[in-house]
Amino acid sequence: MNYVDGPLRVIVADDQASVRQGLALMLDLLPDIDVVGTAANGQEALDLVAQLSPDAILLDLHMPVLDGIEATRRLNADYPKVAIVVLTTYADDRSVLDTLRAGARSYLTKDADRMDIAQSLHSAAAGLSVLHPQVQETLLAAAGSEPDHGSGRDNASGQGQDSPPDGLTRREVEILALIARGLNNAEIAARLYVSGNTVKTHISRIFAKTGSRDRTAAVLYARSHGLLQD
Repeated sequence: MNYVDGPLRVIVADDQASVRQGLALMLDLLPDIDVVGTAANGQEALDLVAQLSPDAILLDLHMPVLDGIEATRRLNADYPKVAIVVLTTYADDRSVLDTLRAGARSYLTKDADRMDIAQSLHSAAAGLSVLHPQVQETLLAAAGSEPDHGSGRDNASGQGQDSPPDGLTRREVEILALIARGLNNAEIAARLYVSGNTVKTHISRIFAKTGSRDRTAAVLYARSHGLLQD
């Protein structure tokens, strides 16, 4: 699905020439993606974004001159409309958390296939987050190991409290749990027997109530408030 007028304009940034060229060729063959430039490091990526104003950038994490995390931070600050999708071999908790906190919308590992990468680019351009299943597991494990800032009693029984935090409804907590399990909007709608628009409305309210920028932040919120059952 295409979320912009015409093909999605994409920059590919990777320090390995064979990987960079292969990704660019592979994606450029798709009718709904136009690879407008490639970069060999984070600084080149920044310069190209400034020149070409792409819709999205596919960014490696460990690059010379300027690494992917710092490049993500600067891109998010200077070009917030450009969707950042990280594609890397690294899925450790520090890399995942640092990159998402820097402003990346999606995080994939390099075993993702072409259609997964393309869909992630389109989803990111539409403001959605996509995480590789291995990355989701890493993220939730890291979130679960963070200190609990509330009282043990309250958070341990958060699922059973009459009133979830910050005005969340029980339906919204249920949807948060499904998001944490990796379900997309259509899958959530089918699971709960509601329309896709209803799910979108619930998710918008979840983001507003929890102060979350995206699905990843909402899952982190849910985990830290004891709303997810192990």
